[in-house]
Amino acid sequence: MAGLENDVSVGNSLIDMYMKSSDWIEDAVRAFEEIVSPNVISWTSLIAGFSEHGIEQESFKAFGAMQAVGVQPNSFTLSTILGACGTIKSRTQARKLHGYIIKNNAHNDLVVGNALVDAYAGSGMVDDAWRVTRTMKHRDVITYTSLATRINQMGNHEMALNIITHMNDDDLRMDGFSLTSFLSAAAHIPTMETGKQLHGYSLKSGLGSLISVSKGLVDLYGKYGSIHDANRAFWEITEPDFVSWNRLIFGLASNGHVSSALSAFEDMRLAKVEPDQITFLLVLYACSHGGLVDMGLDYFHSMMEKHGIRAQLDHYICLVDLLGLAGRLEEAMNVIETIPFKPDALIYKILLSACKLHGNIPPGEQMARQGLELDPSDPAFYVLLANLYDDSGQSELGEKTQRMMRERGVRKNPGQSWMETRNMVHLFTAGDTSHPLIGKIHEKIESLITQFRDQGILYQENRALVHHSEKLAVAFGLLSTPEKAPIRIIKNIRICRDCHEFIMNVTMLVDREIVVRDGNRFHSFREGECSCRGYW
Repeated sequence: MAGLENDVSVGNSLIDMYMKSSDWIEDAVRAFEEIVSPNVISWTSLIAGFSEHGIEQESFKAFGAMQAVGVQPNSFTLSTILGACGTIKSRTQARKLHGYIIKNNAHNDLVVGNALVDAYAGSGMVDDAWRVTRTMKHRDVITYTSLATRINQMGNHEMALNIITHMNDDDLRMDGFSLTSFLSAAAHIPTMETGKQLHGYSLKSGLGSLISVSKGLVDLYGKYGSIHDANRAFWEITEPDFVSWNRLIFGLASNGHVSSALSAFEDMRLAKVEPDQITFLLVLYACSHGGLVDMGLDYFHSMMEKHGIRAQLDHYICLVDLLGLAGRLEEAMNVIETIPFKPDALIYKILLSACKLHGNIPPGEQMARQGLELDPSDPAFYVLLANLYDDSGQSELGEKTQRMMRERGVRKNPGQSWMETRNMVHLFTAGDTSHPLIGKIHEKIESLITQFRDQGILYQENRALVHHSEKLAVAFGLLSTPEKAPIRIIKNIRICRDCHEFIMNVTMLVDREIVVRDGNRFHSFREGECSCRGYW
């Protein structure tokens, strides 16, 4: 290869090859440095390589050096460096590059405009992203797909779905990438209507045959609790990959179909599809919420022994949850003490929740203390510990914990529940009285509690919890939906045991299915039972 480095095209090929095939980017840098007069392709390959290797700051330095020697970037260079901005969420760099683009009259280039929209949105600057979108002379599907994907990742699912209207205004049709992004957003909103419309569009447009769209539908229906539809979407995939299997397993496990979830995992292995770290997280989750402790432990150990996958912190968190829910608190504490990672606040919170469940104060106090050392502003530690004291008959300690929480300025996140009826989403907040039917809703709750007593249904009424958001949503659903129609509710945090018992009792009085998707899993209530079987 002697002397070829002076040939720019060969040098550029070497840079590209080394960046893509070598863990040692020094080889690529050396190839670049041996080019006598690097051109725009040389610089762009170097910048792109740095970004792909996760060293975006080197990309910015190379971009500055490129300009310093008088080489002008092209649209691909600009789109590449803008991509680095979005990756590291650098607002300062995004604005600097925007200024450069305007100064050099590159803002009318569609590729550059799309990259700028993505950089702003990826950095959390949605208003700036929209501003760029509106000023672009031309927009295409990529413009809106980038915007929708980034906004959806930020959790603004309704805003992401509103982009469909803007696409229609520009007479642009969804492609497979944009449809997948919109399906992901639709899976996180209370109403099923949008998701069903997107499914219909996938069938009419022929995009339903794409594996990315099919995977989106599996995820969509799994999160809606429509397992039949999720299964059907999955089995329409000709050759499911590990992501497809993961989404099916998650949908089954989160809806309480533990045996089916584990059967799907075995089917995955029989199909010669290698599971990944996420697969084992889902399998451990299924075992945890099915009370299958020994089976979960077997899967945990087989992850490394049979599949060569090293357990990460998330796997240990699932293991602690598995043991904690089963009441094996000492084993769970031993896991925390011996894991090869620094524990985070979540793992202590998981075990504190298990201590509350089983009424074990000493380890609960220890978990709260250690968790608060890591995250003193998390209200869950105070609330769980206070409830542990209250449930154990030590109300004075419970009040002291609540007082300590207030004195430290820590505020509890309010419980909120959403329910959709007649294409309208109704929001309920614990203790809120703003809903126009709140009087009738309160009367309905009191009526249900009276019926519990009259029919001998056991229920330990707690007046402090009587107006929790999910109770308000259930009462509203009974008042506003047709008889026997299912009631679907989304809750932002984990459902409390009192509300869980209340809803189970309600389904002993009415011939309805009530589905609650809380911050942890699905609960499908019917005839006095719940799909979670008490594990959540």
